[in-house]
Amino acid sequence: MQNYYYIALDICSFLIPFLFSFERRWMNFIRFWKPFFSAIILVGLFFIIWDIYFAFENVWGFNNEYLIGIRWFKLPLEEWLFFLLIPYASNFIHYSLEYFFPKLELSKNITQSITIVLFVVSLGVFTWNLDKIYTAASFGLFALLMLFQMLFQWKYARRFYLSFIVIYIPFFFVNSALTGSYSDNPVVFYNDAENLGIRIGTMPLEDSFYCFSMLYGSVLVFEFLRKKWNYSQTLSFN
Repeated sequence: MQNYYYIALDICSFLIPFLFSFERRWMNFIRFWKPFFSAIILVGLFFIIWDIYFAFENVWGFNNEYLIGIRWFKLPLEEWLFFLLIPYASNFIHYSLEYFFPKLELSKNITQSITIVLFVVSLGVFTWNLDKIYTAASFGLFALLMLFQMLFQWKYARRFYLSFIVIYIPFFFVNSALTGSYSDNPVVFYNDAENLGIRIGTMPLEDSFYCFSMLYGSVLVFEFLRKKWNYSQTLSFN
């Protein structure tokens, strides 16, 4: 049964948010399925290519003990599903918070200040760790995202910075399950020569910045597609 460990994590993480997407009395979020899944897939393709490259470079690998055994380009089926199911579940939390707490957002000035700090810190980590491929890639991408946020001041960050704090709680437990907190061996193992060696529990620090870039990137693409395809401009479900 332990061969189903990773795929069970994927499905259990996704199932409850997906089922609640069909709740018509509240959000009825499933009506946004087309731009939402399109955004997740478009952003996910970028991160899958990244993932494949790092797998071939032995930056990380996957333990066959916890996999059903299907692989494409060195990535197990479970990892492919991760980039579809986990962003769906995570960003569903973001839009649930927007729906139930519509006034919960940071001011424009505070958001910009946070963005500047995050940009400076991530750029510094990137600059000083060019010899560590995972550190450089995760912090470099995050710094680039923060640079664009500074320049364009997308309003979505005013909510997402707060949402990510909530999203991070289930993300931490799922990623901890993948990195060995609750199993004899990690499902995903890392070459620590390519990262800072700083762990949050069993999870490399870089994973948190990788996660933010993937999820906020999906939100930005979703909002763009939602407007382009003439969906409602706000998540009003009246």
